[in-house]
Amino acid sequence: MKIVSLNAWGGAVFEVLDTWLRAIDPDVLCLQEVTRTPGLGGWTHFSDGERSLPQRANLLDDVCAALPQHQTVFLASDAGPVADAEGASHRQDFGIAMFIRDTFAIVGHSSAFVHGEYTEHTQWAIEDRPRVAHAARVVDRNGDRTLTIAHLHGLRDPAGKADTPARQAQAKRLRTLVADASVPGDFVAVCGDMNLLPDSETFDILGELGLVDLVGDAD
Repeated sequence: MKIVSLNAWGGAVFEVLDTWLRAIDPDVLCLQEVTRTPGLGGWTHFSDGERSLPQRANLLDDVCAALPQHQTVFLASDAGPVADAEGASHRQDFGIAMFIRDTFAIVGHSSAFVHGEYTEHTQWAIEDRPRVAHAARVVDRNGDRTLTIAHLHGLRDPAGKADTPARQAQAKRLRTLVADASVPGDFVAVCGDMNLLPDSETFDILGELGLVDLVGDAD
């Protein structure tokens, strides 16, 4: 079973992303920084006062088109203004999505905000934006097993990726979500863009569930 996790950057390099996704054809794709603007396609422009970036108006629909044989779950962490090519403003949802091949049965979903709560921004914030995590239980009929797969986009802090009380609280909430979502005997995978350093206490906290860090200090 091929599980892939990626921060999609709002689709800023969408042409490359689209080609890559079609080539790797994952069984489960966990995407962070997914955009959704109802009724709008193509490109938009995002700004938070620190960064100014191109983004896909509806990366969720774009990826659904690339992976038509997948079931989709999208969760918004927050929403705010973006501008289209003519400069008109639109409300864009921003969050995470999981795409699960339709030959796998989804037997459970769990989600929780691990930092803050859903927010409607009048202007995108530079820091302290809310973060939501999602876990799905999936039956892999070919492998005759059930998996719990969880992912998140971890808290971003302009000061860096070192441990903070907020990141410790985030890790404990994530641990609770995974523990509650999974059943003894499940294969459990936790992934995402965690915005952490390799020695973060987050990995010790998740290790209390029996999880093992597979990334270490790799880039």
